[in-house]
Amino acid sequence: MAGSDATPMAGGDATPRAAGGSASGWAGRWRAWRRSRPFWGGLLVALGGAEILVTLRAPLPVILHVGPQGLAGYLVPVILLLCGVLLLAHPPQRLFYALVSLVLALVSWLTSNLGGFFVGMLLALVGGCLAFAWTPVKAHRRPAEAARSG
Repeated sequence: MAGSDATPMAGGDATPRAAGGSASGWAGRWRAWRRSRPFWGGLLVALGGAEILVTLRAPLPVILHVGPQGLAGYLVPVILLLCGVLLLAHPPQRLFYALVSLVLALVSWLTSNLGGFFVGMLLALVGGCLAFAWTPVKAHRRPAEAARSG
């Protein structure tokens, strides 16, 4: 086994070792999916929207009776939650969703109990900043390919 790329296990079995860690199996697929999108930004935006939504305790008939101001209290966190999910589902549009989530997080200060008592607003702001700053990883080119194309 001197030339093979395998590591012996405690039971004597040899399992292949992939370059850069365990790229096979569900953990490797999960890691590859997570790295291909602004995962932490989308997760924090969705959590911020959910937290703001949970802090709104008024029943819907009361909100509709109050008018557009009361409806905005529910509309802002729902759109924040949707932006968080869309950041995870459709990363090419991350800049738009990140900017919308940043603006809505600031608007939640006025519409939704001080932004879910600061916690939801801060989660959404940090998540929006992370999503805005995230860039996809570009594939590394081999030196031979770079010499041919350059």
